[in-house]
Amino acid sequence: MQTKPIVRVRLAHLPTPLEAMPRLSAALGGPELWIKRDDQTGLAGGGNKTRKLEYLLGAAQAEGAQTLITGGAPQSNHCRQTAAAAARTGLRCVLVLAGNPVEPTGNILLDRLLGAEIVWTGDANRDETMQRVFEREQAAGRKPYLIPYGGSSPVGAGAYAAAVEELAGQLVARNLPPFNRIIFASSSGGTHSGLAVGIRALNMPTQVLGISIDKPEVTLTDDIVLQLARQTARRLGHSLHFATVDIHADANYLGGGYGVMGQPEKEAIHLFARHEGILLDPVYTGRAAAGLIDLIRRGVIAANERILFWHTGGMPALFAPQYTAALMA
Repeated sequence: MQTKPIVRVRLAHLPTPLEAMPRLSAALGGPELWIKRDDQTGLAGGGNKTRKLEYLLGAAQAEGAQTLITGGAPQSNHCRQTAAAAARTGLRCVLVLAGNPVEPTGNILLDRLLGAEIVWTGDANRDETMQRVFEREQAAGRKPYLIPYGGSSPVGAGAYAAAVEELAGQLVARNLPPFNRIIFASSSGGTHSGLAVGIRALNMPTQVLGISIDKPEVTLTDDIVLQLARQTARRLGHSLHFATVDIHADANYLGGGYGVMGQPEKEAIHLFARHEGILLDPVYTGRAAAGLIDLIRRGVIAANERILFWHTGGMPALFAPQYTAALMA
């Protein structure tokens, strides 16, 4: 199978820790809970996007890019890590954030500290705005490279196939059996599809279960993750067949919508903080952890299972005023 060369720029602190969470396990009455600390990847506060950016930066540099362009919500963790990656490698960075300018707190403050230009969409479409910025940078002779929302392309997703190899090595080194399930936040699909490819490539008996942050289940599984898993597997040279039945997601925890922190997310953040000293974020990991907790309480996840919660980062968003006020209420 013809594959494109894999170029990587080392940015992350790897391998990230694999830790047991015995106090949280006891508080929830089982199962045996572990956590993969991708909040500790080290780039401007860490997070899962740093793994993807190692490969995306490699592709950008291979094309001679001078400017990185990407987009997201105002408190986007992906945008913050992209700005940091650009600063680290001496590239210009333009972030297209949805909506109108808001107070520079949380990730927005960090975006500015990292030197990124912020373009607000107002009422315009984000993807169309990103394309206009791309054309502007191109016309100025600054060779732009467009990184998709969440870094979720076959290039970025491949980083999480590699992350499964990292996890497998940690299990072997510590003489630990595979987990029954890996649970994490899923939205743009890159982490989800990469994990699915990595698990299948290594033939691990582990379910990859994404908790949807903002999309109906079929949209996430069939329209996004399934297609991206197929593309990622092809790019990595794996002869793997993926069908709908191979992609697992749960969209029962959408709450009030994207970026709206409700009581389940608030409880999850408090439980992780007060039992394990681990900080979740209000948008992604808080919602994914709320789903994990509910699945345990309803018996969907049995008390004798071994579960890995893959922490995708995002802690700076806790300091956005709307979330700080809600958490302290």
